[in-house]
Amino acid sequence: MNVIEIKRYLKKLPKLFFGFSLCSLGILLMLYSDLGMNPWGIFHQGLSLQTGLTFGRISQLTGLVVILISIPLGIIPGFATILNMYFIGYFIDLIDSTNLLFTPSSLWGRLLLLGLGICVFSGGIYFYLSCGLGAGPRDGLMLGLMQKLNRPVSQIKTAIEVSVLIIGFLLGGSSGIGTLIIAMTIGFTVETAFKIGNFDPKQSLQRSLKDDYYLLFKYQDKTTKINEQ
Repeated sequence: MNVIEIKRYLKKLPKLFFGFSLCSLGILLMLYSDLGMNPWGIFHQGLSLQTGLTFGRISQLTGLVVILISIPLGIIPGFATILNMYFIGYFIDLIDSTNLLFTPSSLWGRLLLLGLGICVFSGGIYFYLSCGLGAGPRDGLMLGLMQKLNRPVSQIKTAIEVSVLIIGFLLGGSSGIGTLIIAMTIGFTVETAFKIGNFDPKQSLQRSLKDDYYLLFKYQDKTTKINEQ
């Protein structure tokens, strides 16, 4: 077992979970603005209406399909991909249980809350992706398309968000002004967060499950064989 590499890996976990918590807080802030679900939410709602499956089940299946689409683009799931799929929801429930968030009474207050949510969520994406431990399903698709098409995150992220919004709307999902604001601005705020953190997603090498398996087991096997000789 490569102890040094494992220590480096473990040192990244606080930053990873901080990123997850920011993503969860950002999602809640956008939700409490009460100006419309995010584009992926509209997409999940539309599919749920058309298939009869629950919103949660559609969200899970969508994540799985997006992962499968991302693999040919060179984005292989990592341990953080699995953690992302669980802990984002966990932190959403945890933060929401504090009952500290509320919907402002004025439109300007709700717009401000929405903008804050978009910025916090974008910061969360930066923090967890810059760890290089694996991308969540939807962010993995973003990274794969950026690297293949050599386009900036603002263009790729915006294109993805607008596309799922349109598809979700056509499937019967209900949107609001906030949904459109999120779709049109999230790409630019994520790109800004990357620039502030000096993180180049095109050059980012995210760890895969295969990398983690090698780190934990293969290195040990190789060391054992050498020692036996």
